[in-house]
Amino acid sequence: MFFVCAANAFHGRKAPWTTPIPTIQSSEKALAIPGHFITMLGMAPPPPKNRRFPLLAALFLTVFTNASIAADRPNFIIIMADDLGYSDLSCYGNKTYKTPQLDKMAAEGLKFLDFHSSGTVCSPTRAGLMTGRYQQRAGIPAVIVADPKRPTHPHGLQNAENTLPELLKTAGYTTGIFGKWHLGYYLPYNPTHHGFDQFAGYISGNVDFFSHIDQAGRFDWWHDRKPTREKGYTTHLITQHALKFIEANKHRPFCAYIAHEAPHYPYQGPNDKPFRKVGNAKVRAKNADIPRAYREMVQEMDKGVGQILDTLRRLKLDRKTLVFFFSDNGANRHGQNTPLRGFKGQMFEGGHRVPCIVWWPGKIRPASKTVQTAISIDIMPTVLAAAGVSTPKKRPLDGVSLLPVLAQGKRLKPRKLFWEMGANAAVRDGKWKLIIVKNRRKNAKNSVFLFNLDSDLSEKTNLAKKYPDRVKAMRAAHKTWQTDVLANASPQPKNPPK
Repeated sequence: MFFVCAANAFHGRKAPWTTPIPTIQSSEKALAIPGHFITMLGMAPPPPKNRRFPLLAALFLTVFTNASIAADRPNFIIIMADDLGYSDLSCYGNKTYKTPQLDKMAAEGLKFLDFHSSGTVCSPTRAGLMTGRYQQRAGIPAVIVADPKRPTHPHGLQNAENTLPELLKTAGYTTGIFGKWHLGYYLPYNPTHHGFDQFAGYISGNVDFFSHIDQAGRFDWWHDRKPTREKGYTTHLITQHALKFIEANKHRPFCAYIAHEAPHYPYQGPNDKPFRKVGNAKVRAKNADIPRAYREMVQEMDKGVGQILDTLRRLKLDRKTLVFFFSDNGANRHGQNTPLRGFKGQMFEGGHRVPCIVWWPGKIRPASKTVQTAISIDIMPTVLAAAGVSTPKKRPLDGVSLLPVLAQGKRLKPRKLFWEMGANAAVRDGKWKLIIVKNRRKNAKNSVFLFNLDSDLSEKTNLAKKYPDRVKAMRAAHKTWQTDVLANASPQPKNPPK
């Protein structure tokens, strides 16, 4: 009780980047203790007769300091949609249906117009989010599939990686994931082995929204490390578990990763019936039902986001909580990526430019927009910077902190960004974008595209022949990046881990 009361005394300070926060040296697990905390404890006592006293005193000081410092740190909520397109939200131009809660979030926060997922499909983006590094370094450049016969099925997030929740825990955070994991099917890959205190959701790429059967016909709904039967529509369950987590941790700093399934297939609205049964996952929605189901899936997720933000307001945590919303990749042909070219899995903008809204009342100017180019691997360094946690010296991050953009509207330093999926790749350098697409015909040259995104966001005019020197330089940059990320990439097993 003493530590809870002491922690509460530090609520309500300035933003963490305007008030110096003692830094947790995460790589060495060391805590920097500021002088004013020592002063609060009074003068040093005389040498104790009991030899255990110095150890107990040091332990008390460390725990007290952890609680005090942690109480001054913001909370974090990271909400990720699954296969949501650039213009699937009405605040991003959707004219077919409304998403009022996310529209409200954008009206109260910051909307990115040039935000990207680090991958063009599920698992890679999630690996990049959890590590703050290009997913190729984690050995997860492609989807980890449910079919045991496929080569990536035994793959997963390896213990050597430094994850966002692991680092936050060094600063006294409680962490939880609710929804989709998709970074390994086997128990050693479970999110509770990677820094999450709590897990409620599924480990595969998708499940039936009602029966919670994955596309290989296996039951897939977990509470921590145990498969657990729980009735309910997946989107609603994810929101409910997240709300309980927020309520339970309202007096201490927390990070909630809310990984929605919507609007990924199977396409099921909240009033539909289950498609899949154990051993039979082949049944799917009829094509005529997909537009209606897709709309309902997005709108139910939208309602859930509204519930999360309303809860933060009610608990008076809104000005103390940084919230991100974005998608793991662009939409497939059932969603909307207008005015972008391409879809999920492709190197065109429609495959990886996604909606992104950031909300933090009192810290972020309402109804603001930015054209700064950012990517999902920037989320981890942003959160760590706001929490006052140092980035690891081993396995340094590829992303950068977005705090200067969020709080002050500053510009980021110029940098190149890279995407790769199989033999296809893309490079972004300012307004220029290079795309390399493997030609499947035998002995045929790969297709090379160069676009000026400032004047051609829809990627209609290929300028590769007009600017051969730029193409050459950007291809060389990709080759250098590729060599770098693969040099010490985490190896993945050929067989399932024990």
